Amino acid sequence: MRPDEVPPPPPTGASLASRAASTLVMGLSGLLCRTFLFGACKVEVHGLDNFLKVLDERKNVNGREKGLLTISNHVSVYASRLDDPLMWGVLPLRYAMQPDSLRWGLGSFDLCFQNKLLSHFFSYGQVLPTHRLLYSPYGGIFQPAVTQAIRLLSRGPFPRPEPYDVALGLSPSHTTSPASSSSLPLHQITNSASDTPAEPIISDPFSSPSADVYDYTTYATCPRDPILFDAPTAPLHLNTRSHAWLHVFPEGRVHQHATRAMRYFRWGVARLLLEAEPAPDIVPIWIEGLDQVMPEDRKWPRFVPRAGAKVKVCFGDKVEGESVVGDLRGRWRDMVGKEIVRAGGAKGDVGEEAARLLPVGEIPPEYEALREGPEAVALREECAHRIRQHVLAMRKKEGWPDEDPKAGKAETWRVEGGKETGRMRDGSLVGDT
Repeated sequence: MRPDEVPPPPPTGASLASRAASTLVMGLSGLLCRTFLFGACKVEVHGLDNFLKVLDERKNVNGREKGLLTISNHVSVYASRLDDPLMWGVLPLRYAMQPDSLRWGLGSFDLCFQNKLLSHFFSYGQVLPTHRLLYSPYGGIFQPAVTQAIRLLSRGPFPRPEPYDVALGLSPSHTTSPASSSSLPLHQITNSASDTPAEPIISDPFSSPSADVYDYTTYATCPRDPILFDAPTAPLHLNTRSHAWLHVFPEGRVHQHATRAMRYFRWGVARLLLEAEPAPDIVPIWIEGLDQVMPEDRKWPRFVPRAGAKVKVCFGDKVEGESVVGDLRGRWRDMVGKEIVRAGGAKGDVGEEAARLLPVGEIPPEYEALREGPEAVALREECAHRIRQHVLAMRKKEGWPDEDPKAGKAETWRVEGGKETGRMRDGSLVGDT
């Protein structure tokens, strides 16, 4: 099969064993979380009925026309995360038994995927392994997990144009992929004819132009993946996962503050909103009280959740992503089209047609202007700021005063050495996710 040919559709459903494992993990987690919340905490839930209507409208997986992105503040963690899945304990148990309709999330590779047992548990729990730059060279907003997340919100297949490197004006060496044809160690892969090692890049199976066939069943985020998984499973190998539900904590770190102030939103959420096709629906969520279940300054035994917390989970109204960031998405497509034309990868009109040459969720390293260029950075900042306003509105609705305007800026939270954990100058507690 040539890379420009549309691959055959992926399987319509998971194997019985896979579905059973996923249902067991998701169902048992939902049961345990609901039991703890309503048995050991005082729970208050707002807007649940409207949110359940949103989920019910999405039960027909083949009838979905767009993805669903839920976003919330991040207040509690232990080992992996406590906000997720505990916050979903407010959902009726019948929803926990429907993996195709449940959320996908992003989990820290160094916390959730330390060994085979954890790796399979979180994979069946619909968590993507995400690398953090503070702990891994494979992190950042251009890592494979972000590509997978963007495509979960979209609908495949995602073929590349042929020849891909010519269409985009790239050097042929970009097509070398450690996830496909190359047998070189990751640190020896280069993007040019020089001997300078390239940045760590691992393509997902949809991004392997040198492969003879499109492999929907495996992908890799780092060289350890084959060790942790017998066969790393790509979340997109089933078409029931098109236009899926994805939940993210855009603050990127746990933040426990007396006035429930939020940190700035990181740019990964901007990629999800700017690059998913079409723009997903958005539901903002506000959570309180889970910081009392696992406070960052808790003493021994740190691993034991604290009972008696007053937990509040508030679901906002669904809003169309296009109405929130539609103009920014248009500017992004124009930027992509202009950059492709500049690189010599397209002729004629700039805009939609040229932008379609870039596969969904991919920004090759050669397109530096689309990665780190001032215009691209400013666009992502504006997108993250806009979506943060929707969560702030939920915060204000719950009676909290207006925040300090500086709270939404990255420079407010920057710490020397990059170690943004522990007690901050404002008295808040910040922890790893």
